[in-house]
Amino acid sequence: MVFYAQVIGGFVLLLFAADYMVRGAVAVSRRLDVPPVVIAMTVVAFGTSAPELVVGIEAGLNDAAGLALGNLIGSNIANVLLVLGAVALIAPIVSKQDALVRDAVFLAGGSLLFVFLCIQGEVGRAGGTLLVAGLLFFILGAYRREAAEAAPDDERHAEEVEGVGGLPDSRLVELVALIAGLGGIILGADILVAGAIGIARDFGVSEEVIGLTVIAIGTSLPELAASLVATYRDHADVAVGNVVGSNLFNILGIAGIVAMVTPLPVPGQLASFDIWVMLGTTALLMPLLLWGWRLVRGAGLVFLIVYAGYIGVQAHGVEIFLHRFG
Repeated sequence: MVFYAQVIGGFVLLLFAADYMVRGAVAVSRRLDVPPVVIAMTVVAFGTSAPELVVGIEAGLNDAAGLALGNLIGSNIANVLLVLGAVALIAPIVSKQDALVRDAVFLAGGSLLFVFLCIQGEVGRAGGTLLVAGLLFFILGAYRREAAEAAPDDERHAEEVEGVGGLPDSRLVELVALIAGLGGIILGADILVAGAIGIARDFGVSEEVIGLTVIAIGTSLPELAASLVATYRDHADVAVGNVVGSNLFNILGIAGIVAMVTPLPVPGQLASFDIWVMLGTTALLMPLLLWGWRLVRGAGLVFLIVYAGYIGVQAHGVEIFLHRFG
């Protein structure tokens, strides 16, 4: 019971701490007159991915690389199948194609690079540096493009920044929210990782499976909540931007930074099965992003069924599944 309490308590602390850290960071950035596009693509993006980042570093430093990589891979799978599937059940999704083509190309390229590094057996410091360099190149290119002209996603970034608020107009409150939020994320991640490792050992389940399922679903809850709220406000297309941005930061930023801190050996199951599922779910996004296809309710239901099947495979054992159908 203690381990379950740690996982639940860690999740709650992570979510609340990340929320206040992002609010504080955005407020401070506004006071410094940082452009909205920079705030959206750095402060907001990194802030909302902070739980995955700190969980990954904590897991890596605790010799639980499978948990760190499983969380990132599982989050990307959940973002596509669970988040977009749930959103599509409420309202069909049509992306703003011009605004996401560049993001789609980077997501596809970044996913292929990440898979390539994983099948080498380890994501080392050199690979992590390459991933982070890719993310920095993406951010710099986006900033230059949007600073030069009114890009199609200028409005999207401005709305994303405007949606972050809720703090009193006080420098002290903003700094306290930023610092306390960061401290809460670190503490929450430590508690969550300890509980997850304990559950895995108690049940004889691999740490990567815990990362792919329980931890991944938990760290995908902010994207799910934000996307559902946007959908109820008749902005279902916002969900696509949320998922693409989150997945891009997971494989380039989070995986890269964690690997630079501590090299991540890749467990056999992740290399032989889960990274290919992640690559497949990324491929499912391409028609939506590149050609403006609609994600209708029937497709959303299929996404959810496939995700339920994926969780079922993890629960019964990937080796058993591969033995029967491989």
